[in-house]
Amino acid sequence: MALPLLLDDALVATESGFALRVSLPWIRSMPLAAVTDLAVWIDGSPVSVTARLDGRDVAPGALAAEPGWWFIQDRLELRGERMLPPGAHDVSVSFALVVPYLQAGPSGPLTLPFRAERALGLGDAASISPRSTGERVTVVEASEEPRDDLRGDWTISASAFNWTPEVIRAQRSASDIAIGVVADGVAATIEIEAGQVWRSFPEPSDEEVDALRERLDAVGGAVTIVGASLDDWASPSRRRTDEERLAFLVPQLRAAARVGARGVRVPFGQTGPELLRLAQPVLHDLGVVLYEEIQGQQTLDVPANAANLELLQGLDDPRIRVLIDISMLMPSLPPSYLEELRRGGVDEELVRRLETEWRAPETHEAVIAALRGGTVPSSVHTLFMNLLVRFGRSEVADLEPLLPLTAGVHLKFWDLDDTDGRVSRPIADIGTALARSGFTGTLTSEWGGHEWVDADAAATTRAHLTLAQRALSAVAAGH
Repeated sequence: MALPLLLDDALVATESGFALRVSLPWIRSMPLAAVTDLAVWIDGSPVSVTARLDGRDVAPGALAAEPGWWFIQDRLELRGERMLPPGAHDVSVSFALVVPYLQAGPSGPLTLPFRAERALGLGDAASISPRSTGERVTVVEASEEPRDDLRGDWTISASAFNWTPEVIRAQRSASDIAIGVVADGVAATIEIEAGQVWRSFPEPSDEEVDALRERLDAVGGAVTIVGASLDDWASPSRRRTDEERLAFLVPQLRAAARVGARGVRVPFGQTGPELLRLAQPVLHDLGVVLYEEIQGQQTLDVPANAANLELLQGLDDPRIRVLIDISMLMPSLPPSYLEELRRGGVDEELVRRLETEWRAPETHEAVIAALRGGTVPSSVHTLFMNLLVRFGRSEVADLEPLLPLTAGVHLKFWDLDDTDGRVSRPIADIGTALARSGFTGTLTSEWGGHEWVDADAAATTRAHLTLAQRALSAVAAGH
């Protein structure tokens, strides 16, 4: 399941034509200027549209000059002056999304294409009920309440990121969803994403931050880490200076301190030596930690990563730590992912190789060859890129140099098929290494498979936490 782009009620009639309400198919809020090459087709014909922003009609090409943000729970309303007859219509929308915190080589940020096609009934705009933004959350008894103290200095947590598709559907507010993780007994502590939970991102307002903390306090919960963003690119052609990057990051640091979190999380090596130097006094003044997250196919034998590790070791600052994501330690690929590749038309011989020889260098070469040869179907191209970015082949021994600096771990999982210890073995391996190194910090259940697995986030996270607790309890008991 891809992140939703056109929901069931996306197409509505207006007095002068129609409105197509497009959901943001991303994991956090984005600048409106990040939307490019926007196009809409109705019943096979291209139609001209404008974007409705705060009562203004803006041409798609003019979005690049807009200073505002597309909040993850809002829909971008595209208006057309063409009257549509009642009934179902074949609708297609496409655009490119510039991702300002991900780099694609030295010349600029990553740009990703998105396209959705589906039949939509023509609804009545007046009949659509507004989303609730502050309903009460009822505390219910969990069938098995997770323990958060397997060791006295280890904290088990759940990431609100696991609920991303629900956040995008916006049937509940993002803050209600985050509070519900605690109120429904899934976990006592949560990791949150600043770009999901706060509408005022990237400069979270005191009012929004305080409201979340007060509601969490009321249900006995707390935030462990805030997932921050460091948007290196102010536009596709201009990279921010280090001083501008600091100015972008500091409001998120302040929000993390205000919500009571231990710190914020950014990608491993993204900050760099100069920004770390500028950020150090701010981190100490606020009493928060900057966690650099290493994940997926990142390895320490890459010169840039080795240099960053040396930098962190040299700083030896308790306010600058490492967070390890165990997506680095995948013994095999998730069956649900492989099935999605099959459904998408990826060559069966390659899928079988991925299934049986994931860690072989020849398999990696075959993945590259498929991409370069243009044999990967466009419908699964973005999903296929996980093989080069999000799925790692490292062994836990490769992470030894990181362990003295590690203060957080993401217990990343994609599905719950634990055949041959596919899910539990990496948890036990990292737990053993952490126990040996004297680790203190958080271990957070983070589900990445919601992009292709359509499952209930709460039930899935509960089941994963149970599995993780068993694996870590065995480590704590010395087994």
